Amino acid sequence: MPSEWRTGLYRYDFEKPLAELDHRLQELRKDAERKGDASALRQLEAQVEGLKRRIYGNLTAWQRVQLARHPLRSYTLDYIQLIMSDFLELHGDRLYGDDKALIGGLARLDGHRLLILGHQKGRETRENLLRNFGMAHPEGYRKALRLMRLAEKGRVPIVIFIDTPGAYPGIGAEERGQAHSIAYNIREMARLKTPIYICVIGEGGSGGALGVGVGDWVAMLENAYYSVISPEGCASILWRDKAKAPEAAEALKLTARDLLGFELVDEMLEEPTGGAHHDPARVAGRIKESILRFWKSVESVSTDELLRRRYERFRRIGIYTTDFTHTLLARSS
Repeated sequence: MPSEWRTGLYRYDFEKPLAELDHRLQELRKDAERKGDASALRQLEAQVEGLKRRIYGNLTAWQRVQLARHPLRSYTLDYIQLIMSDFLELHGDRLYGDDKALIGGLARLDGHRLLILGHQKGRETRENLLRNFGMAHPEGYRKALRLMRLAEKGRVPIVIFIDTPGAYPGIGAEERGQAHSIAYNIREMARLKTPIYICVIGEGGSGGALGVGVGDWVAMLENAYYSVISPEGCASILWRDKAKAPEAAEALKLTARDLLGFELVDEMLEEPTGGAHHDPARVAGRIKESILRFWKSVESVSTDELLRRRYERFRRIGIYTTDFTHTLLARSS
């Protein structure tokens, strides 16, 4: 097997057996074409499918984090191209500049007008530098709020794709009010008078995600994650060892299945075996169906009721019991 196996669909250690079989499969396909005998090919294809089911049917939280970061995974602009039309990108926060890590604009979905926002990463080093690896600056969050207020004026529904390791923590970003811009967005999004649909399509990193993460419906792709801190960051703080990231990922309960169980998200969208990058069109179709279902569910809901539901949705987050509180008070006295 070539040493560059990590550059393809299978790039992580737990996928190496598949990479090896896939390489053999490609060789057998060439032989089958040359010899006209496909029996061995069919046998190996069945073996590959069985191995895929075993590997991807028992993924750990850390392995899902790795799939969420896969460089071939679709990003916001990919999904816009796959399911939307007439996209017109809008730029700038009208205060400092434009942020290419967080994009936004007007588009249509099945003829319906919408405002689309989303984090955008790059495929190659040059594009990743341009997009700042999907880590937005304050001007990105201010741009997002400016566009959302524009949508609110015409009660145009908002669709947001989240895919960021976190907000950019650089000195310049802090000087320009990174924390304030995120906190301000959270408050303002809670009272925007238009429907807001959110889908975590990859990484949902802390405040970088929350800065555009307040809405009426929050969906997650099956192998996406949403967390207050990255597994590596958590491991570095708790154990002073980034190598313990897999243990941290389990403890953080950051997968779509975990968060659906905690009622922190409303829907988990299944991915093809192996991850969203194995069939982007199918995943895009599922996202589109989810958006249309959400729109249908709120089309007759009044603005006041929409805001009330949104407020209650976030007020319900977290578990509180008076018995537990009394126990803590008793122990501290």
